[in-house]
Amino acid sequence: MGRFELADGGAIFLDEVGELPAETQIMLLRVLQEREFERVGGSGRVRVDVRVIAATNRDLEATIADGIFRADLFYRLNVFPLHMPALRERRADIPLLVEYFIHRYAKRAGKRIRGISKDMSNLLQSYDWPGNIRELQNVIERAVIVCDSDTLSIDPRWLSGRSLTTSPVVSLATSTLATQEKDAIEAALTESKGRVSGPFGAAARLGVPSSTLESKIKALKIDKRRFKSG
Repeated sequence: MGRFELADGGAIFLDEVGELPAETQIMLLRVLQEREFERVGGSGRVRVDVRVIAATNRDLEATIADGIFRADLFYRLNVFPLHMPALRERRADIPLLVEYFIHRYAKRAGKRIRGISKDMSNLLQSYDWPGNIRELQNVIERAVIVCDSDTLSIDPRWLSGRSLTTSPVVSLATSTLATQEKDAIEAALTESKGRVSGPFGAAARLGVPSSTLESKIKALKIDKRRFKSG
């Protein structure tokens, strides 16, 4: 059973709908208009009653003008639009989001972290977050990985407004914090169950090329097999 069939009688969430290729847009339009579809390789039509919730960070009207997104699909989806303000426009939400992300990542890492200082909280609320919640999530996860106390500390250099391409592993390697570097790698390997490469691998979690991380693992004599699940 596909996603629409599984969602029959309920709702389906289509994230980043503005990125759909043209052929997929056509198929989605047919489902929305006819409320039915054919399975791949099937011979009969399947009827579904599904509430569709779609999200995008793109200006769909501009993509329609550019011939990238279908106007008929846009009007099918845009029945009841909701605009989600950028994080910089709702700074009062930041402390609550920070608390949630700290709890989430500290639990995964097996650490006890009470929270952040008032100065750190003010720093996070004063930043414009061009990457919105995903950037905030990235910064908190990185801080939890390297945290060695019960109070989370954020390096202000991480809030530069540029893409966060500097690896926490590389940053640690240039300092005397070899132990924290090893802890950061092992925490990422634990999360990825020993996998280094791929979208859910340790390298992606740390924001470094997999070849770089493999070299670090070898240099620090970390046994990846310890983290693989049976």
